[in-house]
Formats: sequence, C-alpha cells, structure tokens
Amino acid sequence: MDSRTRLLLPIALIVATLAVSTSSIFIRFAQAGGAPSLVIAALRVTFATLMIAPVALTRHMDEIKRFTRTEFLLGVASGIFLAAHFATWITSLEYTSVASSVVFVGTGPLWVALLSPMLLKEHISRTTIIGLGLAVIGGIIIGLADACTWNHGLVCPALNDILKGRAMWGNFLALAGAWAVTGYLIIGRKLRAETSLVPYIFLVYGMCAIALILFLFATGNTPFGYDAKTYGWIFLLAAIPQLIGHSTYNWALKYLTAAMVAVTVLGEPIGSATLAYFLLNETPSLMTIFGGVFILIGIFLSSKGSS
Repeated sequence: MDSRTRLLLPIALIVATLAVSTSSIFIRFAQAGGAPSLVIAALRVTFATLMIAPVALTRHMDEIKRFTRTEFLLGVASGIFLAAHFATWITSLEYTSVASSVVFVGTGPLWVALLSPMLLKEHISRTTIIGLGLAVIGGIIIGLADACTWNHGLVCPALNDILKGRAMWGNFLALAGAWAVTGYLIIGRKLRAETSLVPYIFLVYGMCAIALILFLFATGNTPFGYDAKTYGWIFLLAAIPQLIGHSTYNWALKYLTAAMVAVTVLGEPIGSATLAYFLLNETPSLMTIFGGVFILIGIFLSSKGSS
C-alpha cells in the first residue's frame, strides 16, 4: 500500500459510512410512497447496475472478458450472497422487531473475524478482536435502544419473547442475513486482490439484481406502479448508499482485511442517527449515544490492530 492510499483510506471509509447511513432515510421515504422493502432492495441494486454499466462496458470490457472461470463464479457467488443478505434481513422485519433484527444482523463482523483466518489466511490481532467486540456490543446497544425503556431502571423485553414463535423465525432470518454479508465480504476480499473495482462491482451488483428480481416476482411483488417521487428516492438509494457507500467498501477490501471493513460498516447506525437528527428532527436516545461511543472506540481499536 503506497502512502497516498494509506492517506485516502480513513477518508474513504468515513465517506462510505456516511453514504451508507443515508440508506435508512431514503428507504423510509420510499416506503412512504407505498413501495415494499423487497421492491426497494431489488430496484436499488438494479439502478446501481444500470448506472455503472456504461463505464464497465466501454472502459473495462477487456478486463471483464479476461475473468477466469473461477473469478466469474466467485463474483456470481458474491452477488448471490449480497442478494441473500438483503432478502433475509428485509424479510426478517415482517416477523420480529427492528431492534432484534438489528442485533442479529449486526453479528456479521464476528463471523467475518471467525472465518477470515481459515478462508483468507488473515491474522486477526488481539487488539482488532477487542475492538470488534466493542463495536458489536455498541451495535447491540443501539439495536435494543428502540425496545428498552427506562422506568426506575432499564426495562427490556424478556429473552423468552425474543426466542419463540414468529420472532424466532425472524431472528433466524436476520442471523442468516449476517452470514450472507459475511460471504459477500470474504469473497470480495479475495477477488479484489486480483480484479479492479468497476468490473468486480458490475458483476456482483448485476448478479445481486438478477437474484432479487427473481425473488421479487416469486413472492408476488411487482416493481411497477409507484409514483415518480418513490422511484426518485430509490434512485438516490442506488446512487449514494449503493454506488458510493458499498463500492467504496469494496474498494477498501483491496487494502484492508475483511474483518476491518466489516467492523467499519457498524458505524452506519451512528451516521443514520446523526442524519435523522438533522433531517427528521429525531433526537437519539441516551442508549443510542452510548452504543455509538462503543462503536467508535471499537473501530479505532480495530484500525490500530490492523495497521
């Protein structure tokens, strides 16, 4: 890694986190227009693929043609993992609370850290593990912030309520979403060492879009019939969180361990809470602020351990 890249990395990760943090804002506006979450996810990746297609097909066609069979299949697998992440996590919200879903899907960095040494031969330092643990704890605190109340002490839902019936199925789907994003990041780390950014994301986003569209129609949804404003919010979702946010994380995978990128993604709730404060006049709770502090300390320690 040259000095210029080393200087750009922290700036790029901050930009990526801020970009991804707009996701919940745009999704909320698109949902207000009547679009189901699965439709939003499918169109988000489809629009992103269409926006990157002219650059990929005119400037990077030679590299795309040089993809080996293994590289192509890994890229397809990465796209399917990303589609599975969106589909399982979004569907989980129909069965369990947002808080529980966020807690389970937020375990993704832990699975990345567990699998990276075996699949990528990446050493995870003790400092990185501590930082990752703190960041995940911060994410859990933020996830519980919506479900817990303060009434002469902290009152949270009983564990039995989280682990039964429909909630249990929803929590499993959210956990499956964490496993899927783990596959997406680990494959990305492996492929980005050998391929440039635009051909990689064109293949991955394209495969993800195809998989989500097929799932969309299989579940009886349709991408048609919404007003122009709703499609406008989805377009912004594709341009900012997907093309800028996700693509910058994929760029960073060439230089940072998968575990480091995964723990950085946990900064999204901090950015979302900040944007909601300024754009939606939503004041973050003390638990959200407390969890955000844990995440920031965790990201700082993880970055030190990875340097």
